[in-house]
Amino acid sequence: MCSHAPTSGVTLPDPHSDPEKVADMNEKTELSYQYYPDPNLEYFKPDYNPTYLQRILKEGILLATGGAAILLQMAHPGVAQGVNEHSNFAYRPADRLRSTMIYMYCIAFGTSEERKVIIEMVHRAHENVKGPGYSANDPEAQLWVAATLYAAGSHIYELMFGKQSDTDEDNTYQEYSVMATALRVSPEMWPETRKAFWAYWEENIKTLPIESHAKQVGKNLLYNKVGPLWLRLNLPFLRVITAEWLPPRMREAYGLRVHHRRYKLALGFGKIVYPRLPSWIRSYPLKYYLKDMRKELPKMVEVGHI
Repeated sequence: MCSHAPTSGVTLPDPHSDPEKVADMNEKTELSYQYYPDPNLEYFKPDYNPTYLQRILKEGILLATGGAAILLQMAHPGVAQGVNEHSNFAYRPADRLRSTMIYMYCIAFGTSEERKVIIEMVHRAHENVKGPGYSANDPEAQLWVAATLYAAGSHIYELMFGKQSDTDEDNTYQEYSVMATALRVSPEMWPETRKAFWAYWEENIKTLPIESHAKQVGKNLLYNKVGPLWLRLNLPFLRVITAEWLPPRMREAYGLRVHHRRYKLALGFGKIVYPRLPSWIRSYPLKYYLKDMRKELPKMVEVGHI
């Protein structure tokens, strides 16, 4: 996703780079999430305070990565089949965005009780998403979904604000692990270091297939004709940036074309304007989805899903 990307085409930070450190902090951050299979136990340590994760997730520009993140997730056959066969994605693409954003925002900014409720609802919803050869509770599938969230979030933050210090990137990476472990991925499955993560990422980018279920989800997302008007009006822009942020093999499989000039214009405009916006504007999506979650939480509990 950016200029110093791995060689397979995903333009993401180089796992082998060694930028100058700007903080005197050498110890590796521990995973803040305590993994328990029993939902009646506490999900997080008492001192859970993901400040590095919050720094990225509070930025509304994160929404721009939604298309690329979803199509990367769909590269996993089990994820794609589950979405295509167990959700009305063509008619409700905004609902998947809403569910994902509420999940991430709640993990990073919610209260302890809110996190517990949202995570348990996600678990219950996943129980019914299964079939021959796939399950929404497959740890490998959930690990890949969480990996795309980290890759997309860290990438867009670097594009807008520049590269973080090595220490900050390490801490951000460790705090993102909760996106996986909250989905019943054991902490041991989350790659221990950023270097290990990008090796895992590269291997999946090279080997994950783009099958018929993934292509159908991609079509329903990027060429949607029945979704809300605001979404359809933004699809041309979404296609441009999504095509640029996908690795070439996946971009070709989804039938997307790159438009470098349009992308560079959009990116240049965004890099000039977005960081200069007031924080209350940049954080509007965070406030919107948290308010929505808190308003609808009793109803969510009643129906059993986000």
